[in-house]
Amino acid sequence: QVQLVESGRGLVQAGGSLRLSCAASGRAFSSYAMGWFRQAPGKEREAVANLTRIGLTTYYLDSVKGRFSISRDNSKNTLYLQMNKLKPEDTAVYYCAARVGPGTEYEYWGQGTQVTVSS
Repeated sequence: QVQLVESGRGLVQAGGSLRLSCAASGRAFSSYAMGWFRQAPGKEREAVANLTRIGLTTYYLDSVKGRFSISRDNSKNTLYLQMNKLKPEDTAVYYCAARVGPGTEYEYWGQGTQVTVSS
C-alpha cells in the first residue's frame, strides 16, 4: 500500500500560480503511476493530469493544457502539480491518486486539498 498526503492549498487571484505537492509513504513510490484529479462543487470528479512510474506524462485535461504541469521526484517520493494562469473555473478540491499501471484503476487516494481562484 501507499499513503498519499496533498499540500499546497490556497486562495489565489485569477492569473496567479500555485504548486500542489503529494507526499507518498509506504510501498515504493516509484512502483506507481500517478495522477491528479479535481472535484468542483456540484460537479463530478475529473482527471486533470497523469504520468507513468518514470515520469512520462500521458494525459492533460484539455482546459489545463499549457497552464498546468505534472511532475514527480521519485527520490523524494513526491508528486507535483504546477498550476499557472489560474482561472476561477479551476476552483476545486484537488486529489492525487496512485495506480499500479496504465489501464488499471486508481487504488490509493489522498484526502484532497482546496484550491480557490478568485476573479
